[in-house]
Amino acid sequence: MKKRRILGYAILILIAISMLYPFFALINLSFVPNGEIFNQNGKLFYSPLTLENYKSVFTKIPLWQYFINSLFVASVTTVGQVLFSALAGYAFARLKFKFRDSIFLVVLITMLVPPQCNIIPLFFLMRQLHWINTYQALIVPGLFGGFGIFMMRQYFLAMPKDLEESAKIDGCNFFEMFFKIIMPLALPAITTLAIFTFVSSWNSFMWPLIVTNTESMRTLPVGLAIFKGSFREITLWGDLLACSVICTIPVTGIFLLGKKYFINDILKGGVKG
Repeated sequence: MKKRRILGYAILILIAISMLYPFFALINLSFVPNGEIFNQNGKLFYSPLTLENYKSVFTKIPLWQYFINSLFVASVTTVGQVLFSALAGYAFARLKFKFRDSIFLVVLITMLVPPQCNIIPLFFLMRQLHWINTYQALIVPGLFGGFGIFMMRQYFLAMPKDLEESAKIDGCNFFEMFFKIIMPLALPAITTLAIFTFVSSWNSFMWPLIVTNTESMRTLPVGLAIFKGSFREITLWGDLLACSVICTIPVTGIFLLGKKYFINDILKGGVKG
């Protein structure tokens, strides 16, 4: 049994190393000068190291503007989708109203439609609203999603109704009960949805590319792609690697902040709330 456990740990360690080493190589190579990147064969730690790549990208492109745009869009989209998904999910799980199941079926059907099919209708809608090249076009379409509603509904269905009934007896209205009792109980599901939504919005490329046409409105993935295409004769790999490292910082940070809630235990959230 002990040998089997040691073998299992050894396999897990090897898998972890195989997944973490490319990320380590990305960070290490981002500090290597452009001319030295392809001269690192056979090395575990790459050298020489310099900060020139990071200094270069901040002078060649408005990287801070791209970063702030992406952070703002991803943050607002995440907060909005979590709030709307939680409200809609709770309504489908607990409230009784006409055509509830039929409407929820329509929500599920929207999950079967590929996002690419919605791009042209959404673009025409944004143009009619005069939202092209605005934050509204980048944020509003991402505020609603069938996956988030479905996920929150299933989570609320698994919750015991005793606390809700006790809150009603104590005189809580619907919004007091929802925000003071239901939301703390649903913290694990909310955190999970928030992480998925933030990562999806942060990495979004096609939609921001279509609805933005000025440098001041571009998000980080779009700006990075345009920056790569602006050097056709020679690719500045060091600068691109530095941009890639900067891109991963918010995503890594939000996952580290929310990982302790990345669980399926309902009662744990209730005890902490």
